[in-house]
Amino acid sequence: MKRITSACLEQTIRFFDATGTIRPEDELEQYKKKLDRKNTRYEILETSKESDGSIIIKIKKQYNTYSTEGYL
Repeated sequence: MKRITSACLEQTIRFFDATGTIRPEDELEQYKKKLDRKNTRYEILETSKESDGSIIIKIKKQYNTYSTEGYL
């Protein structure tokens, strides 16, 4: 029998203004607030702003409700 003892996702996410309704900075803040509201553990590893105004982040975050021991 196997059992997952800890798990983590590493993602690269691009926030950009496709419709002209929300700034990428605001969308990023909403995303972080959503993670906080759901009590998801996360760590932003890298943030960069592109010439077109988009923001790219590399994030390591908790997967489901698994322990993040050894990851975060």
